[in-house]
Amino acid sequence: MNDGFQFLDIIFFAMIAAFLVLRLRSVLGRRTGNERRPREDTTQRRQNGEDDGNVIEMPERASAANDSEAPFDEDAEDDPIAAGLAEIQAADRSFEYNEFVGGSRAAFEMVVHAFATGDTGTLRSLLSDEVYENFQSAIQTRLEAGETLETTVISVKSADVIEAEMRGRMAIVTVKFVTEQVNVTRDTEGHVIDGDPNQVTDVTDIWSFARNTRARDPNWKLIETRSPN
Repeated sequence: MNDGFQFLDIIFFAMIAAFLVLRLRSVLGRRTGNERRPREDTTQRRQNGEDDGNVIEMPERASAANDSEAPFDEDAEDDPIAAGLAEIQAADRSFEYNEFVGGSRAAFEMVVHAFATGDTGTLRSLLSDEVYENFQSAIQTRLEAGETLETTVISVKSADVIEAEMRGRMAIVTVKFVTEQVNVTRDTEGHVIDGDPNQVTDVTDIWSFARNTRARDPNWKLIETRSPN
């Protein structure tokens, strides 16, 4: 009898996990110092640390007031970001600012983790063709060298929209992520060749997401990544 209940529990949690993955797919650095000891309760993530112009994070709603900026003001004509967001919402009435920002945070961690583990299936569903090809090439180079990447995202300190516009049918939103991470590269024998497993570093990434507002596909894809100038 207990085995039957445990089997039902497994099915129930599997259904919840599948639902969250589907939801995450529908929405979607630069080190600055400030090193600290990592906290114990962390999630394993990895990010490409090279600054190559397409360095590579939809829906999870913002859960705290400081997770993102306040919803945009459609009447703020002097604010180019607000004007761009209003233009996107006019083209796509389903667009919601807070949901997008919350989803972009989730996408950030998904992409970072997928890159670290070489999960090209997840990357394929979240990235544009160009970004995907760059990631796939970096993963292949890493595998051939026998190296492994480890990234622990300690926290996403902020995720702020810094650009928004319509380019024809395409809605494009750029988000600036500031995160705390531990980044380590190891060789074939497990020796650290880059990074420090005992240091927490502030990392800033700027990612641009795009979606065809005329398409039935509700998914946003990552089309560009860069670091601050």
